Amino acid sequence: SPESEGASDEQRRYYEEARRFGYEMSRGALHTPGCHRLVIATGGGPGLMEAANRGASEAGAPTIGFNIRLPHEQFPNPYITPGLAFRFRYFALRKMHFMFRARALVALPGGFGTLDEVYEALNLVATRTIAPIPIVLVGKDYWRRVAPLDLLASEGYISSVDRDLVHYAESGAEAARYLLERCGCEDGPTPQ
Repeated sequence: SPESEGASDEQRRYYEEARRFGYEMSRGALHTPGCHRLVIATGGGPGLMEAANRGASEAGAPTIGFNIRLPHEQFPNPYITPGLAFRFRYFALRKMHFMFRARALVALPGGFGTLDEVYEALNLVATRTIAPIPIVLVGKDYWRRVAPLDLLASEGYISSVDRDLVHYAESGAEAARYLLERCGCEDGPTPQ
């Protein structure tokens, strides 16, 4: 949670953005015909994963957690709907379940696991291994540093089409509005 010792102002801000995304996305999906199947699914752990599950739970929506067994034992966060916490031993299987069920991917700043999942999603969509899904990266300055898609395109490592697979958002609410429109839920939540 953002109250934990050692959390920076930036981490607290992104916790609130993830929570806001979970809330706005879930509220919009619950109250828009045909969108009730848009459910927040996270890695099920603490931090920003917890925040997104928490926001969805606060909106009254079900939430899913794809938890991983780690040597230091990561436990499912308390905001996952009972019966919807799934535990995996291997990252590859967990990621496969994420990617092949996803209607969209939203990522906020994170570490190696987050970067792995973002690059995997980009690769799967670019190679047409999975159906195209919206990929939204919250925090453009961060993502431009750790995933320099403009540089990769200018150097010829990816195409400009691949570079354009990403939509940048500056807030959780902006990401939710974008996805609700892209997923056919035009009457999404109004910003507050």
